[in-house]
Amino acid sequence: MQHVKREFGKLSPNAPAELSRFAFLIGNWRFEAKVKLPDGKWQFFQGTWVGRYILDGHAIADEYRMTDMSGSLVVLGLNLRAYDVSKQTWNIKWLNGLTGTWTDLTPPEPGGVTYNGRSIIYAFKELAPTDSTHAYTRATYTNDAKSHFTWRGEKSSDRNAWSEFMVVECHRGKQ
Repeated sequence: MQHVKREFGKLSPNAPAELSRFAFLIGNWRFEAKVKLPDGKWQFFQGTWVGRYILDGHAIADEYRMTDMSGSLVVLGLNLRAYDVSKQTWNIKWLNGLTGTWTDLTPPEPGGVTYNGRSIIYAFKELAPTDSTHAYTRATYTNDAKSHFTWRGEKSSDRNAWSEFMVVECHRGKQ
């Protein structure tokens, strides 16, 4: 089998302008993550995040792989991101590669995707049954440089009170 060089694709000139909001994901990323345990201490992880344009530059696929500090795989999945111009809404889906389950990350109920000029924010309902300790997750992406972005996860049982449970600091790898 011939080795195929990974390519990141290009944004289609005909793609919705909104797709460029997530363009910072395109490329290779390495990250350090920390997850808050019930006792308030932080557990540390590491991983990779690889984003590319797909479907002739009309959508983005980003693969997320996280390991514990011993190198054991704990999260493996793929996000698919597309913007529906006619409904003026985002469609972002998460495929958990370890379980084969899909999660809609941008259902209308929690408010869809918002952009405040610096960060992209959306909330979603966790799948049931789950071993999760919360019903909702709010994700915030803050892209502060071409070589760095932060993903911050907050949890809630009622979508009123939110508390931070995870922080992922991403640094651009070699292209």
